[in-house]
Amino acid sequence: MFTGIIETLGTVTNVVKEQENAHLTIKSSITHELKVDQSVAHNGVCLTVVNINKDEYTVTAIKETLDKTNTGKLKIADIVNLERAMKLGDRLDGHMVQGHVDETGTCTNMKDENGSTVCTFKYTSSKNNITIEKGSITINGISLTVVNSKRDEFSVAIIPYTWEHTTFKTLQVNDVVNLEFDVIGKYVARLTNL
Repeated sequence: MFTGIIETLGTVTNVVKEQENAHLTIKSSITHELKVDQSVAHNGVCLTVVNINKDEYTVTAIKETLDKTNTGKLKIADIVNLERAMKLGDRLDGHMVQGHVDETGTCTNMKDENGSTVCTFKYTSSKNNITIEKGSITINGISLTVVNSKRDEFSVAIIPYTWEHTTFKTLQVNDVVNLEFDVIGKYVARLTNL
């Protein structure tokens, strides 16, 4: 379980394909605190640490992860949002995030609005994922509040701190992002569709 509050950024230093899996090596400032078998969210995707070497660690993504997220698009020198699993008893500053991406979305617009940046994303409504006004959404692992909720589109307002300390600073229109919709909303949607 995660909170969507990004702890630090990491840099991809190696990508090795092995059959249908991909082994990603990440350099980060928190590597010395990690251990093998620990879960870390990478752009919102929960992956298990399988190896540690000095200031770099390796995780493995299986075919399903590569197919359903933007993880398969990562290449050497890309930066990723990193968050370790939350500790029981800590404050929940973001919202409940599982690290299980529901689908990808595409950035369709970015607009400066008096000190913040409003980013709009489009997603596939046929998968029955929903957003609600002022509800929670996770974009590349970042817990955010939805504004302008529509059936297959929503926006978020990014404050300067979040912009500078996450991968939003590299985001461009047409970029593909990982989306994890609010877990409570997913259960409610499922119950009402029975």
